[in-house]
Amino acid sequence: MTSRLLPAASCVLAALLAACSTAPRRHERAERPSRNEPPLAEGTLRANAANAVLFRAMSLVGTPYRWGGNTPDSGFDCSGLVAYVFRDAAGLGLPRQSSAMSELGERKLAIDSLQSGDLVFFESGKRIDHVGIYVGKRRFVHAPNSGGTVRLDSLDGPWWREHFVYGKRVLGDS
Repeated sequence: MTSRLLPAASCVLAALLAACSTAPRRHERAERPSRNEPPLAEGTLRANAANAVLFRAMSLVGTPYRWGGNTPDSGFDCSGLVAYVFRDAAGLGLPRQSSAMSELGERKLAIDSLQSGDLVFFESGKRIDHVGIYVGKRRFVHAPNSGGTVRLDSLDGPWWREHFVYGKRVLGDS
């Protein structure tokens, strides 16, 4: 059954499918050349965790934005959403601020190297101030702003394309 979840999730995510709070700090954009990563191998621990993360994130689409929010009942800001989803779906504790999340791991991923379940980071000015969860096909789930709701957006949208900095892979590779 788990081998069928990844393709099913990709189809659902393509049709459907974030945590804000930072400290000022300049981050370099991903410098590695773009290369298409192979798709996640079905049935691996990472693929199963990515599926769980994606289904949980999708289930929260429509939840109201609330600055400092970190539960479905209270609403979410971008980092609250990401931390909640990874803790709830994958048992992975992440820092509470998007800037701290952006410092996890060494490797910065270019947009064409992203895989489902990766974190995507954006900056305004000279600091990381927004994070979302990559779902595939250049789309991500996030909690965008006050007055909004958790939603699915395209990395090709004008604002997102111009402010994308890099991605990070926080789910293990096994």
